[in-house]
Amino acid sequence: MAARIPDDFRDLFAKPALAHLATLMPDGAPQVTPVWVDYDGEHILVNTIADRQKGRNMTERPAVALDIVDPDDPYRYLSVRGRVVAQTMGGAEEHIDALARRYMGTPNYPRHDPARPRTLYKIAPEHVVAQGRIGEVR
Repeated sequence: MAARIPDDFRDLFAKPALAHLATLMPDGAPQVTPVWVDYDGEHILVNTIADRQKGRNMTERPAVALDIVDPDDPYRYLSVRGRVVAQTMGGAEEHIDALARRYMGTPNYPRHDPARPRTLYKIAPEHVVAQGRIGEVR
């Protein structure tokens, strides 16, 4: 079942707010990694090198969870459970450059490595919790 990112929490995808992405290892153990994230209006986007552990996990076991804490207010956060519904290498290099502009303030991602191409993963939110001020949960 699809869930929506509340409009008043979409700003978290416009500022350099790190997300913590939880994926599942082959033995079912959780693996958590801080990642840069983006939102296309329907899917949360995660960009990584496909042969990294989180990439292998998302390909083999698409159930994921992530949280994003507002860097300006640590009590405001978005928590999402969902599934990876698509992955593509198309546009992934340009996308990481756009993320580098937001997160690093540089025009291009400084660690491009043609030998390790990037993959863009699209996550469909299925359950969303948006926490605003203390005690305010949606």
